[in-house]
Amino acid sequence: MTEYLLPLIITFVLTVIAGKIGLPLLIKLRAAQTEREDGPASHKAKNGTPTMGGVLFLIPWVIVTAFYLPTRRNIIPIFVAVICFALVGFADDYLKVVRHHNLGLRAWQKLVLQLAAAIAVILCAGFFTNISFDMRIPFSSFFTASGTAFIAALGAYAIPLEIIAICGTVNGSNFTDGLDGLSTSVTAVIAVFVAVAGTATNTGIAPAAMAYLGGLLGFLVYNHHPARVFMGDTGSLALGGFVSSAFIMMNMPIYIIIAAFIYFAEVISVIIQVLYFRATGGKRFFRMAPIHHHFELGGWSETRVVVVFTVATLLFCLVAFAAM
Repeated sequence: MTEYLLPLIITFVLTVIAGKIGLPLLIKLRAAQTEREDGPASHKAKNGTPTMGGVLFLIPWVIVTAFYLPTRRNIIPIFVAVICFALVGFADDYLKVVRHHNLGLRAWQKLVLQLAAAIAVILCAGFFTNISFDMRIPFSSFFTASGTAFIAALGAYAIPLEIIAICGTVNGSNFTDGLDGLSTSVTAVIAVFVAVAGTATNTGIAPAAMAYLGGLLGFLVYNHHPARVFMGDTGSLALGGFVSSAFIMMNMPIYIIIAAFIYFAEVISVIIQVLYFRATGGKRFFRMAPIHHHFELGGWSETRVVVVFTVATLLFCLVAFAAM
């Protein structure tokens, strides 16, 4: 029990302290949010709110998790994933909010950096751990004599699929970061699933997941509605890096679509919106994409969207656990 509660409590406390110290620094740096012009009218009041706040929970997580690296080698790829994607997000945030460089990194630059980070994660998993890149098939345990999930051995073919899973998840977490506390709350639930599933699969990654949960709960102290700070791309990309790498270490990348279904829905809503807009000459399938804005413009409050999406994530995580 100590290995679960200790990293959670320590990271939570450190994150709350980091918020007390870091928020004034972000304000001093003028690292302020600028809301999109075509966004919901209610979001205009958010202009000027400090962003890049992902560092407030990522630094404590790195400090706490580093203690487990010598004895929990399966945490190494997760550690690398979080840091690499946080750096990509930080570069984008820095250009946008500190240097006021238009929209930050160009789309192709983000893609190249994300691919490089994903490849680094796969290489770390291959060199520093003993895991295979085989994949558990959801719900297959219901049809096997042993009652355990069927594991597909794809060999080298699994690697491009893992890279796609990482990049897709990272962009999903990025799109989910659009309302006060939304991506924080959704990912906190997923972190609990990772801790439980990590224990069930005996991969040894539970402490990293519990530390991440502690960091997210600490960040919610400042990020709940009305948010006093946003995590920015620094935090949102790191969320996807954590989730995708953790599921890969459990041989469960396919389960991301179930447990992190909200990420998936956010990405798909954007793709549908763009394709429909182009196909119909300017019509919109959703009121606004990503899909959380669709519900907002339909009359839902930010708090209601966050609660419903978080509860939905809890239900999807239960389904994912049943599918193991």
